[in-house]
Amino acid sequence: MNNQKETPYLLILALLVAGYLTMSPAAKAADTSGGDSEQVSKLFSEAKTEAHELERDAEQLETFTRSDLSWETHTRQISLIREHVNKSGEILADLHEARDTAAPWQQQAIDQITPLLKELASNTQSAIEQLKEKKHLIRFSAEYKDYAVENYDLAKELAALISDYVDYERHKAAFDRLGEKLQVAEN
Repeated sequence: MNNQKETPYLLILALLVAGYLTMSPAAKAADTSGGDSEQVSKLFSEAKTEAHELERDAEQLETFTRSDLSWETHTRQISLIREHVNKSGEILADLHEARDTAAPWQQQAIDQITPLLKELASNTQSAIEQLKEKKHLIRFSAEYKDYAVENYDLAKELAALISDYVDYERHKAAFDRLGEKLQVAEN
């Protein structure tokens, strides 16, 4: 019974290995991590760090909306968020400059990060404008609270997306190394 369960898996594995061995050298080269841009990978790591700091500060601002803190405290916190958004925007600009050298999955990541960061920047600017207009009434402003909640949600989504791509790259590289190791063992 146990052999019957293993047979399909062994057959599939044998077919995958045979397929890999019969691939053209160009296809093999495109299939390895060598196609991934090291520059883009480095920028993704920077973006991940920045996104997690942004998420933390956006969460803090969101909690401020449920307290009696002064508008000055809100201003300091939203200034931190604006700095993270601006730094993330700089990293994104660098990613767009390096896009042509990026692997297809890296280009996809850049394309998915871009609208999310743009929305976050726009939302942050709206929150800043609300804060300027209603400084002394900020703790009563439902609109400002909505911007703070939305900022936190967007920052959380951005951090998760970038983290997922960084994790994908790490696992892909390990998979590629294992594939190379298995190919070496067969020769």
